Amino acid sequence: MVENGLGPGRPPIEIGLSAAIVAIDGDKPAILVVERAGTLPALPSGPFDPLSHRTLEIGLRAWVEAQTALKIGYVEQLYTFGDRGRHARFSDRGPHEVSVGYLALTRIPKSSARDVGADAAFTPWYDFFPWEDWRGDRPGVLDELILPELRSWAADTPTRHEANRGLERRERLRLCFGEDGMPWDEERALERYELLYDAGLVEEAARDGRERGLKRFGAGAAPALGRPMQHDHRRILATAISRLRGKLKYRPVVFELMAEAFTLTELQRTMEAAAGRHVHKQNFRRLVENSALVEPTGGTTLRTGGRPAQLFRFRRDVLKERPAPGLRLGGRG
Repeated sequence: MVENGLGPGRPPIEIGLSAAIVAIDGDKPAILVVERAGTLPALPSGPFDPLSHRTLEIGLRAWVEAQTALKIGYVEQLYTFGDRGRHARFSDRGPHEVSVGYLALTRIPKSSARDVGADAAFTPWYDFFPWEDWRGDRPGVLDELILPELRSWAADTPTRHEANRGLERRERLRLCFGEDGMPWDEERALERYELLYDAGLVEEAARDGRERGLKRFGAGAAPALGRPMQHDHRRILATAISRLRGKLKYRPVVFELMAEAFTLTELQRTMEAAAGRHVHKQNFRRLVENSALVEPTGGTTLRTGGRPAQLFRFRRDVLKERPAPGLRLGGRG
C-alpha cells in the first residue's frame, strides 16, 4: 500500500518558507524575529500553499505580512534546508518539513514598534552571533571560550562522517576562525556557526542530541554562545549574514538599508555594521567616490551633531554602466 505517494510508512513532505529580514537600527544590524511567551525567537515562517500562492516568493511575502504586518522590499532566495531532525524530532513519523530560506532587506518602520506586529521585533543579529562583531576590540568570547574549546575538539578523533567530508578539524578551525596567521574572513559566518554546532558548543547542538554537546554540557546547558533560536533558524540566519556580507562587495544592496537621502558617515556605519568591522574613513570615502555609486542631493543635515553634512542618494544609473557595482572594502581601519 502506498501512503501519500511516497511508499508505506514514509512521512509526507511539507514545504515551509522562512525569511531573514535585515534592517539597520542606528549602527546595529537587526533581524526581525517572532517571539511569543515561553518560546525561543524564530524567523518569520509559514507553509507554502500552492493553492493560494502562485510562487514561493508570493507565499513568503504573504506570511511575513501576516505575522509581522511588514511589507518587505528586496528579497532573494538563500538555500533549501531539509536535514532530517532540523526541527529536533529525530524519531517522529509526522510530515518532514523542507524550508526554503530567504534574505530580505528593509528599513525599520519609524512610527512605532507595532508596525511589525505584537509578537515581532527587530533584534540585533550580534545577540545571536557575538563573535562576529569586530567593530570594537577582538570579541572577548573568542579567547575566553570559543578557541580553547575548539582546539580541544580539533585534537579529538574526527567522526567517520567528517573524515568523508575532506577538511580536517584543525584546517576548518584555521580557515573559519583565523588560526595560525590566517586572516578573519567576515563572509565565513555560516561556516563558523556550523563548526561550533559540529563541536557541540551551541545550545542547538545539545538540543538536537549531538553527542559532544550532551556529554560536555548536558541537554539545554551548552555555553551561552549567543541566543539560540527555534529549530535551525540560527543556521538560516548565519546563511543570510554570509550572503549579505558577500553581496555588499559586488551589488549595491546596501542602499536597500538606507534612507532615500543619507550622509557618507551614515553609509559607512551601515557598511561597517553589516560587515562587522571598521574601515578607514578616508579610504571609504575615496572608495565611494571612485565607484560613482552616489550623487549629492543638494541638501544638508544637522543630524550628525556637528557642521551641516552633505546629503547623498544612490545613483541608479550605475546599474546600467557596469555589472558589479558594489563596495569592495579594503583592510581593517
